[in-house]
Amino acid sequence: MSGKKSYEIPPEARAQVMAGLALAWDGQWFLKVNDKFGWDTAAEINIRTRHAFARIEMRSTLTALGKKKADTLQDALEVWQSYFRMFGADRGVFAGDYAIEGDTLTVTVHKCAAREGAKRARLEKDIQACLTCERLWDIWFSALLPDHDINQETIARMGFGDPACSFRVTAKAK
Repeated sequence: MSGKKSYEIPPEARAQVMAGLALAWDGQWFLKVNDKFGWDTAAEINIRTRHAFARIEMRSTLTALGKKKADTLQDALEVWQSYFRMFGADRGVFAGDYAIEGDTLTVTVHKCAAREGAKRARLEKDIQACLTCERLWDIWFSALLPDHDINQETIARMGFGDPACSFRVTAKAK
């Protein structure tokens, strides 16, 4: 040590800081691509990148939990929720309700940090988060349940005037 004061960030603060930085990185990346190439190109690249990252998120979460795959749709939801708790869902980054009936998960999203960030940026359009979600749940749950056929139905989206976002994810064993 150099004799200077040493700071240590507590583990719970580290998780909050890292989650916030990840969101800020994502937002800044989108804004810079938008500035250079325009909204349509930025949105297209953002969708492709977000979808690729969705698979990485769930595979990494499974690995961290010592699992190769989720056991059931309920287990997949619990794995997904563990990721989002780590990422800040409990701090208002994301708020939603979930219901499982048979092989179908219904998700209702009340708060989406990506959409709120897009609105704050005052872009020509603030729907890139909505465009990304058109297949996002499908990709997350396909990574968690690779031995299932996953189908996502988009029911409602806040970015298109609905009061909440709603998705139906069906998981049928292959």
